[in-house]
Amino acid sequence: MTAQMQEATPRRAATVSLDEQRVKRIVAGIRAEDQRLRAKYPILQRQNAIGLSILLFSLAGMIASGLAWYLGYLSAWISIPLSALFASLSHELEHDLIHRLYFRKQPLVQNIMMFVVWVMRPNTINPWYRRDIHFLHHKVSGNPEDLEERLVGNGIRNPILRLVVMADSFMGILLRVRVFQRETPRFGLVEIVNASFPVSTMYYVCWYVFLGYHAVMGGTALLGVSLSLPAWTAEVMSVLNLLVVVVIAPNVLRAFCLNVITSYMHYYGGVSGLMQQTQILRPWFLWPLQLFCFNFGSTHAIHHFVVNQPFYLRQMVAGAAHRVMRENGVRYNDLSTFVSGNRYQAIRH
Repeated sequence: MTAQMQEATPRRAATVSLDEQRVKRIVAGIRAEDQRLRAKYPILQRQNAIGLSILLFSLAGMIASGLAWYLGYLSAWISIPLSALFASLSHELEHDLIHRLYFRKQPLVQNIMMFVVWVMRPNTINPWYRRDIHFLHHKVSGNPEDLEERLVGNGIRNPILRLVVMADSFMGILLRVRVFQRETPRFGLVEIVNASFPVSTMYYVCWYVFLGYHAVMGGTALLGVSLSLPAWTAEVMSVLNLLVVVVIAPNVLRAFCLNVITSYMHYYGGVSGLMQQTQILRPWFLWPLQLFCFNFGSTHAIHHFVVNQPFYLRQMVAGAAHRVMRENGVRYNDLSTFVSGNRYQAIRH
Protein backbone atom coordinates (compact mmCIF):
# COMPACT_ATOMS: atom_id res chain seq x y z
CA MET A 1 0.00 0.00 0.00
CA THR A 2 1.41 3.38 -0.99
CA ALA A 3 1.84 6.21 1.49
CA GLN A 4 -0.91 8.14 -0.30
CA MET A 5 -3.34 5.21 0.08
CA GLN A 6 -2.39 4.77 3.73
CA GLU A 7 -3.17 8.44 4.32
CA ALA A 8 -6.52 8.24 2.47
CA THR A 9 -7.80 5.23 4.43
CA PRO A 10 -7.83 6.93 7.88
CA ARG A 11 -9.43 10.00 6.28
CA ARG A 12 -12.29 7.90 4.94
CA ALA A 13 -12.68 6.19 8.33
CA ALA A 14 -12.72 9.56 10.06
CA THR A 15 -15.37 10.79 7.64
CA VAL A 16 -17.55 7.75 8.26
CA SER A 17 -17.12 8.14 12.00
CA LEU A 18 -18.04 11.83 11.82
CA ASP A 19 -21.15 11.07 9.75
CA GLU A 20 -22.19 8.39 12.23
CA GLN A 21 -21.88 10.88 15.09
CA ARG A 22 -23.93 13.42 13.18
CA VAL A 23 -26.64 10.88 12.42
CA LYS A 24 -26.85 9.91 16.09
CA ARG A 25 -27.22 13.54 17.14
CA ILE A 26 -29.91 14.16 14.52
CA VAL A 27 -31.87 11.03 15.47
CA ALA A 28 -31.60 11.90 19.17
CA GLY A 29 -32.82 15.45 18.54
CA ILE A 30 -35.82 14.32 16.47
CA ARG A 31 -36.80 11.62 18.97
CA ALA A 32 -36.50 14.02 21.89
CA GLU A 33 -38.92 16.46 20.27
CA ASP A 34 -41.22 13.58 19.34
CA GLN A 35 -41.32 12.38 22.96
CA ARG A 36 -41.90 15.91 24.23
CA LEU A 37 -44.90 16.38 21.96
CA ARG A 38 -46.36 12.96 22.79
CA ALA A 39 -46.10 13.79 26.48
CA LYS A 40 -47.65 17.23 25.99
CA TYR A 41 -50.51 16.01 23.78
CA PRO A 42 -51.75 12.59 25.02
CA ILE A 43 -54.05 12.27 22.00
CA LEU A 44 -50.94 11.54 19.91
CA GLN A 45 -50.76 8.15 21.63
CA ARG A 46 -53.96 7.16 19.80
CA GLN A 47 -52.12 6.63 16.53
CA ASN A 48 -54.53 4.10 15.00
CA ALA A 49 -57.55 6.33 15.63
CA ILE A 50 -55.75 9.37 14.21
CA GLY A 51 -54.72 7.52 11.05
CA LEU A 52 -58.23 6.15 10.45
CA SER A 53 -59.78 9.56 11.12
CA ILE A 54 -57.47 11.24 8.61
CA LEU A 55 -58.36 8.59 6.03
CA LEU A 56 -62.10 9.08 6.52
CA PHE A 57 -61.70 12.86 6.46
CA SER A 58 -59.68 12.89 3.24
CA LEU A 59 -61.99 10.37 1.54
CA ALA A 60 -65.08 12.35 2.56
CA GLY A 61 -63.43 15.57 1.39
CA MET A 62 -62.60 14.12 -2.00
CA ILE A 63 -66.14 12.75 -2.46
CA ALA A 64 -67.71 16.03 -1.31
CA SER A 65 -65.53 18.07 -3.65
CA GLY A 66 -66.43 15.92 -6.64
CA LEU A 67 -70.11 15.89 -5.70
CA ALA A 68 -70.15 19.69 -5.32
CA TRP A 69 -68.78 19.98 -8.88
CA TYR A 70 -71.28 17.44 -10.22
CA LEU A 71 -74.21 19.32 -8.63
CA GLY A 72 -72.96 22.64 -9.95
CA TYR A 73 -71.85 24.22 -6.67
CA LEU A 74 -68.15 24.30 -7.59
CA SER A 75 -66.36 24.85 -10.87
CA ALA A 76 -63.92 22.18 -12.05
CA TRP A 77 -61.07 24.68 -11.55
CA ILE A 78 -61.85 24.72 -7.82
CA SER A 79 -62.91 21.10 -7.37
CA ILE A 80 -59.79 19.62 -8.97
CA PRO A 81 -57.15 21.33 -6.76
CA LEU A 82 -59.36 20.86 -3.71
CA SER A 83 -59.55 17.12 -4.37
CA ALA A 84 -55.80 17.08 -4.97
CA LEU A 85 -55.27 18.44 -1.45
CA PHE A 86 -57.31 15.60 0.04
CA ALA A 87 -55.49 13.08 -2.18
CA SER A 88 -52.16 14.36 -0.85
CA LEU A 89 -53.27 13.32 2.63
CA SER A 90 -53.97 9.82 1.35
CA HIS A 91 -50.45 9.63 -0.07
CA GLU A 92 -48.95 10.41 3.33
CA LEU A 93 -51.23 7.81 4.88
CA GLU A 94 -50.07 5.21 2.37
CA HIS A 95 -46.47 5.97 3.25
CA ASP A 96 -47.25 5.46 6.94
CA LEU A 97 -49.14 2.25 6.17
CA ILE A 98 -46.17 0.96 4.20
CA HIS A 99 -44.17 1.29 7.41
CA ARG A 100 -47.04 -0.38 9.32
CA LEU A 101 -47.64 2.61 11.58
CA TYR A 102 -51.39 1.97 11.88
CA PHE A 103 -53.16 -1.22 12.99
CA ARG A 104 -49.96 -3.26 13.05
CA LYS A 105 -51.74 -6.00 15.01
CA GLN A 106 -54.88 -5.84 12.87
CA PRO A 107 -53.69 -6.60 9.31
CA LEU A 108 -57.23 -6.75 7.89
CA VAL A 109 -57.93 -3.13 8.84
CA GLN A 110 -54.49 -2.11 7.64
CA ASN A 111 -55.01 -3.77 4.26
CA ILE A 112 -58.44 -2.19 3.83
CA MET A 113 -56.90 1.22 4.49
CA MET A 114 -54.14 0.48 1.97
CA PHE A 115 -56.71 -0.41 -0.69
CA VAL A 116 -58.72 2.76 -0.03
CA VAL A 117 -55.69 5.04 -0.35
CA TRP A 118 -54.79 3.25 -3.59
CA VAL A 119 -58.23 3.97 -5.03
CA MET A 120 -57.89 7.60 -3.96
CA ARG A 121 -54.56 7.75 -5.84
CA PRO A 122 -55.13 5.41 -8.78
CA ASN A 123 -52.12 6.60 -10.78
CA THR A 124 -49.77 4.67 -8.47
CA ILE A 125 -48.75 1.05 -8.28
CA ASN A 126 -50.40 -0.92 -5.52
CA PRO A 127 -49.10 -0.15 -2.01
CA TRP A 128 -48.15 -3.77 -1.26
CA TYR A 129 -45.66 -3.79 -4.15
CA ARG A 130 -44.55 -0.29 -3.26
CA ARG A 131 -43.78 -1.49 0.27
CA ASP A 132 -41.06 -3.71 -1.19
CA ILE A 133 -39.43 -1.04 -3.32
CA HIS A 134 -39.80 1.57 -0.58
CA PHE A 135 -37.88 -0.56 1.90
CA LEU A 136 -35.29 -1.02 -0.84
CA HIS A 137 -35.23 2.77 -1.24
CA HIS A 138 -34.18 3.18 2.38
CA LYS A 139 -31.35 0.68 1.89
CA VAL A 140 -29.92 2.00 -1.39
CA SER A 141 -31.20 5.59 -1.58
CA GLY A 142 -29.16 7.64 -4.02
CA ASN A 143 -27.80 4.67 -5.96
CA PRO A 144 -28.80 3.11 -9.31
CA GLU A 145 -30.63 0.30 -7.49
CA ASP A 146 -33.09 2.78 -5.91
CA LEU A 147 -36.01 1.88 -8.17
CA GLU A 148 -38.66 3.91 -6.34
CA GLU A 149 -36.99 7.29 -6.78
CA ARG A 150 -35.67 6.57 -10.25
CA LEU A 151 -39.22 5.85 -11.42
CA VAL A 152 -40.13 9.49 -10.67
CA GLY A 153 -37.11 11.12 -12.29
CA ASN A 154 -34.33 11.09 -9.71
CA GLY A 155 -30.93 11.32 -11.39
CA ILE A 156 -32.12 12.28 -14.90
CA ARG A 157 -30.04 15.12 -16.39
CA ASN A 158 -32.10 15.71 -19.54
CA PRO A 159 -34.72 18.31 -18.51
CA ILE A 160 -37.26 17.34 -21.19
CA LEU A 161 -37.13 13.63 -20.35
CA ARG A 162 -37.29 14.46 -16.67
CA LEU A 163 -40.39 16.60 -17.18
CA VAL A 164 -42.12 13.76 -19.04
CA VAL A 165 -41.24 11.27 -16.29
CA MET A 166 -42.46 13.60 -13.53
CA ALA A 167 -45.69 14.38 -15.39
CA ASP A 168 -46.52 10.80 -16.40
CA SER A 169 -44.86 7.97 -14.50
CA PHE A 170 -46.23 5.27 -16.83
CA MET A 171 -44.81 6.98 -19.91
CA GLY A 172 -41.55 7.49 -18.01
CA ILE A 173 -41.30 3.75 -17.41
CA LEU A 174 -41.90 2.92 -21.07
CA LEU A 175 -39.24 5.41 -22.20
CA ARG A 176 -36.61 4.03 -19.82
CA VAL A 177 -37.21 0.28 -19.78
CA ARG A 178 -33.75 -0.54 -21.13
CA VAL A 179 -32.04 1.80 -18.66
CA PHE A 180 -33.84 0.15 -15.74
CA GLN A 181 -33.13 -3.35 -17.04
CA ARG A 182 -29.44 -2.51 -17.33
CA GLU A 183 -28.93 -0.60 -14.07
CA THR A 184 -31.68 -1.62 -11.62
CA PRO A 185 -31.84 -5.35 -10.74
CA ARG A 186 -35.14 -4.95 -8.85
CA PHE A 187 -36.93 -3.65 -11.98
CA GLY A 188 -39.31 -5.97 -13.78
CA LEU A 189 -41.74 -4.60 -16.37
CA VAL A 190 -44.18 -7.50 -16.00
CA GLU A 191 -44.02 -7.14 -12.22
CA ILE A 192 -44.87 -3.44 -12.42
CA VAL A 193 -47.72 -4.09 -14.87
CA ASN A 194 -49.13 -6.69 -12.49
CA ALA A 195 -48.75 -4.27 -9.55
CA SER A 196 -50.74 -1.69 -11.52
CA PHE A 197 -53.73 -3.94 -12.19
CA PRO A 198 -56.60 -3.22 -11.99
CA VAL A 199 -56.78 0.25 -10.40
CA SER A 200 -53.83 1.96 -12.09
CA THR A 201 -54.51 0.20 -15.38
CA MET A 202 -58.06 1.56 -15.47
CA TYR A 203 -56.81 5.03 -14.51
CA TYR A 204 -54.36 5.25 -17.41
CA VAL A 205 -56.80 3.78 -19.94
CA CYS A 206 -59.40 6.39 -18.98
CA TRP A 207 -56.86 9.23 -18.95
CA TYR A 208 -55.35 8.41 -22.35
CA VAL A 209 -58.77 7.91 -23.95
CA PHE A 210 -59.87 11.28 -22.55
CA LEU A 211 -56.74 13.02 -23.87
CA GLY A 212 -56.93 11.25 -27.22
CA TYR A 213 -60.59 12.12 -27.73
CA HIS A 214 -60.11 15.81 -27.02
CA ALA A 215 -56.93 15.92 -29.11
CA VAL A 216 -58.78 14.47 -32.09
CA MET A 217 -61.82 16.69 -31.63
CA GLY A 218 -59.68 19.77 -31.18
CA GLY A 219 -57.56 18.93 -34.23
CA THR A 220 -60.54 18.36 -36.49
CA ALA A 221 -62.15 21.60 -35.29
CA LEU A 222 -58.99 23.54 -36.16
CA LEU A 223 -58.89 21.92 -39.59
CA GLY A 224 -62.58 22.58 -40.17
CA VAL A 225 -63.31 18.89 -40.58
CA SER A 226 -66.65 17.46 -39.48
CA LEU A 227 -66.25 14.17 -37.63
CA SER A 228 -69.22 11.85 -37.19
CA LEU A 229 -69.02 9.61 -34.11
CA PRO A 230 -71.35 6.87 -32.82
CA ALA A 231 -74.08 7.97 -30.40
CA TRP A 232 -72.55 5.96 -27.52
CA THR A 233 -69.39 8.10 -27.69
CA ALA A 234 -71.13 10.98 -25.92
CA GLU A 235 -72.25 8.66 -23.10
CA VAL A 236 -68.74 7.26 -22.64
CA MET A 237 -67.23 10.73 -22.61
CA SER A 238 -69.71 11.97 -20.02
CA VAL A 239 -68.52 9.19 -17.69
CA LEU A 240 -64.88 9.95 -18.47
CA ASN A 241 -65.42 13.68 -17.87
CA LEU A 242 -66.84 12.81 -14.45
CA LEU A 243 -63.87 10.57 -13.60
CA VAL A 244 -61.36 13.13 -14.80
CA VAL A 245 -62.70 15.92 -12.61
CA VAL A 246 -63.38 13.78 -9.54
CA VAL A 247 -60.24 11.62 -9.37
CA ILE A 248 -57.98 11.63 -12.44
CA ALA A 249 -57.06 15.30 -12.86
CA PRO A 250 -56.59 15.84 -9.08
CA ASN A 251 -54.05 13.02 -9.09
CA VAL A 252 -52.29 14.33 -12.18
CA LEU A 253 -51.78 17.57 -10.25
CA ARG A 254 -50.89 15.84 -6.97
CA ALA A 255 -48.44 13.39 -8.53
CA PHE A 256 -46.65 16.03 -10.62
CA CYS A 257 -46.11 18.28 -7.59
CA LEU A 258 -44.89 15.36 -5.49
CA ASN A 259 -42.60 14.03 -8.23
CA VAL A 260 -40.94 17.40 -8.71
CA ILE A 261 -40.31 17.82 -4.99
CA THR A 262 -39.21 14.29 -4.19
CA SER A 263 -36.99 13.85 -7.24
CA TYR A 264 -35.04 17.05 -6.50
CA MET A 265 -34.78 16.68 -2.72
CA HIS A 266 -33.20 13.22 -2.97
CA TYR A 267 -29.59 12.94 -4.12
CA TYR A 268 -28.33 10.50 -6.72
CA GLY A 269 -24.66 9.67 -7.08
CA GLY A 270 -22.00 10.44 -4.50
CA VAL A 271 -24.24 9.05 -1.76
CA SER A 272 -22.53 6.94 0.90
CA GLY A 273 -24.97 7.14 3.81
CA LEU A 274 -27.86 8.93 5.49
CA MET A 275 -26.08 12.28 5.49
CA GLN A 276 -26.02 12.38 1.68
CA GLN A 277 -29.42 10.87 0.85
CA THR A 278 -31.66 13.91 1.20
CA GLN A 279 -31.83 17.62 1.83
CA ILE A 280 -34.38 20.01 3.34
CA LEU A 281 -35.97 21.62 0.28
CA ARG A 282 -38.28 24.55 1.02
CA PRO A 283 -37.53 27.65 -1.08
CA TRP A 284 -40.44 30.08 -1.27
CA PHE A 285 -41.10 29.54 -4.97
CA LEU A 286 -41.84 25.83 -4.44
CA TRP A 287 -44.65 26.43 -1.95
CA PRO A 288 -47.40 26.01 -4.60
CA LEU A 289 -46.02 22.52 -5.26
CA GLN A 290 -45.49 21.77 -1.56
CA LEU A 291 -49.15 22.55 -1.01
CA PHE A 292 -50.23 19.53 -3.05
CA CYS A 293 -47.78 17.07 -1.51
CA PHE A 294 -48.25 18.03 2.15
CA ASN A 295 -44.99 19.95 2.58
CA PHE A 296 -43.00 16.91 1.47
CA GLY A 297 -39.79 18.75 0.61
CA SER A 298 -39.58 20.28 4.06
CA THR A 299 -40.28 17.16 6.10
CA HIS A 300 -39.37 14.03 4.17
CA ALA A 301 -35.67 14.21 5.08
CA ILE A 302 -36.75 13.81 8.72
CA HIS A 303 -38.26 10.45 7.78
CA HIS A 304 -34.91 9.15 6.50
CA PHE A 305 -33.48 9.58 10.00
CA VAL A 306 -36.54 8.41 11.98
CA VAL A 307 -38.72 6.11 9.88
CA ASN A 308 -41.34 5.07 12.46
CA GLN A 309 -42.95 8.48 12.84
CA PRO A 310 -46.41 9.34 11.41
CA PHE A 311 -46.48 12.11 8.84
CA TYR A 312 -48.45 14.54 11.02
CA LEU A 313 -45.80 14.24 13.75
CA ARG A 314 -43.06 15.01 11.22
CA GLN A 315 -44.84 18.29 10.58
CA MET A 316 -44.98 18.99 14.29
CA VAL A 317 -41.30 18.24 14.97
CA ALA A 318 -40.07 19.99 11.82
CA GLY A 319 -38.85 23.18 13.53
CA ALA A 320 -36.67 21.37 16.07
CA ALA A 321 -35.65 18.73 13.54
CA HIS A 322 -34.49 21.27 10.99
CA ARG A 323 -32.31 23.00 13.58
CA VAL A 324 -30.45 19.87 14.60
CA MET A 325 -30.21 18.64 11.00
CA ARG A 326 -28.70 21.89 9.73
CA GLU A 327 -26.34 22.09 12.71
CA ASN A 328 -25.02 18.66 11.75
CA GLY A 329 -24.57 19.23 8.04
CA VAL A 330 -27.82 18.24 6.31
CA ARG A 331 -28.12 20.53 3.32
CA TYR A 332 -30.81 23.17 3.10
CA ASN A 333 -32.27 24.48 -0.19
CA ASP A 334 -29.47 23.04 -2.31
CA LEU A 335 -30.81 24.08 -5.72
CA SER A 336 -27.84 22.53 -7.54
CA THR A 337 -29.92 19.33 -7.79
CA PHE A 338 -32.05 21.05 -10.45
CA VAL A 339 -29.09 21.22 -12.85
CA SER A 340 -26.74 18.44 -11.72
CA GLY A 341 -29.03 15.43 -12.05
CA ASN A 342 -29.19 15.26 -8.23
CA ARG A 343 -25.47 14.61 -7.82
CA TYR A 344 -24.21 15.03 -4.26
CA GLN A 345 -21.21 17.23 -4.86
CA ALA A 346 -18.72 18.59 -2.37
CA ILE A 347 -19.39 22.19 -1.44
CA ARG A 348 -16.44 24.43 -2.24
CA HIS A 349 -15.51 27.06 0.28
